[in-house]
Amino acid sequence: MYGTIIDGRPALCGHVQVRHPQDIEFLVKEAEVVTGMPGRVFVIAGAGRPTYRVRSDANGYEVQRMDAGQEAGGEAMFLLPDLFSEHRLGSALRAGCLFTPVLGD
Repeated sequence: MYGTIIDGRPALCGHVQVRHPQDIEFLVKEAEVVTGMPGRVFVIAGAGRPTYRVRSDANGYEVQRMDAGQEAGGEAMFLLPDLFSEHRLGSALRAGCLFTPVLGD
């Protein structure tokens, strides 16, 4: 695998690293504006590379695990912003293992 630097952030295979909890809200809203689709995909680097779709909700986030080859996986979980850090995505973010695809030009 080859890594590069995009906008000062480590990137790997077309994915950019998410470094701060406040980046989640910005990245989700950015994807929704650019693509017109709700939410943004996040990938945890490591064994199995679990993938999640995170959507903005009025009170926090709707998080849904994505199964390989499917648009939607299991049931959605609703998280308040303060509880996001307790989810697996929050753990990956703290460990520097949370990535999201770079949006197309």
